[in-house]
Amino acid sequence: MAVIRMNLLSEALRMQTNITVCLPTYSFADSMQGIGATYVPGTKFQALYLLHGGSGDDSDYLHYTNIVRYADKHKLAVIMPSGYNSCYTDEEDGEKYYTYIAEELPKVCEALLPISTAREDRFVGGLSMGSHGAMKLAMNHPERFAAALLLSGASYRPGVPGAVKTLNGEFDFKDGMKIPFSGIQRKLDDPDYIRGTVNDVYAVAQRNAEEGPKLPKLFFRVGDSDHALYRTLAAEKDLREWGYETRLEVVAGMGHEWDLWDESLRLAIETWLPLRREAVAGGCP
Repeated sequence: MAVIRMNLLSEALRMQTNITVCLPTYSFADSMQGIGATYVPGTKFQALYLLHGGSGDDSDYLHYTNIVRYADKHKLAVIMPSGYNSCYTDEEDGEKYYTYIAEELPKVCEALLPISTAREDRFVGGLSMGSHGAMKLAMNHPERFAAALLLSGASYRPGVPGAVKTLNGEFDFKDGMKIPFSGIQRKLDDPDYIRGTVNDVYAVAQRNAEEGPKLPKLFFRVGDSDHALYRTLAAEKDLREWGYETRLEVVAGMGHEWDLWDESLRLAIETWLPLRREAVAGGCP
């Protein structure tokens, strides 16, 4: 498995930014099985776009999970961009993080990396704030993604709190902690601000179900002691009732934590996502 960190000038962000990529190559497991290194021009891989949570960056999963090992074993490319505290949302007079994630990033990666562009070979996922971004991408672009992995959350929406008290009556973060993206999140709680835009994620999701495009499969996993539990359950219920194929797991005794997210990535890559677990011979032209 090759781990690559790309630094490039983003037109949408108007600044340099980083992307961390896990790319299948000849592996230790291959050597143990007596499989020689084979590199064929034109080989492509299925790809998971994986979005980090608040206060994070493109290196989070590399540091705090075993994503490299999971991706290596199952021949999956994983693309991890930096979204910082943007909620993966365009600011009127600032950086265009949704435009970057939804439009610029795929163009860059599909031009530079050996990844398939076929819908059945593309997936998106994220944790916490990243689950908001992943769901926003999947709903606004159902033609691109076969499945979305939503860990400890779902997209924000007016009237549904982003964080509620956990089972023991407390928040599972320290008292007084300021959510770093509270400014943009408050805008996403305003019905007038989101109406008719890509940020009105649930309206887009419902319209998709009514109009009949291919709908991505949705995988939710959250701890029963997670402050994002309520938002997760509300999202899964509505999406399931609208006609989406969903899978929900609520994990006893776990909160908003890396142990949950690491285990969830392993389960998703081993059993949930429709992976080929081998290279594919190209994607869509």
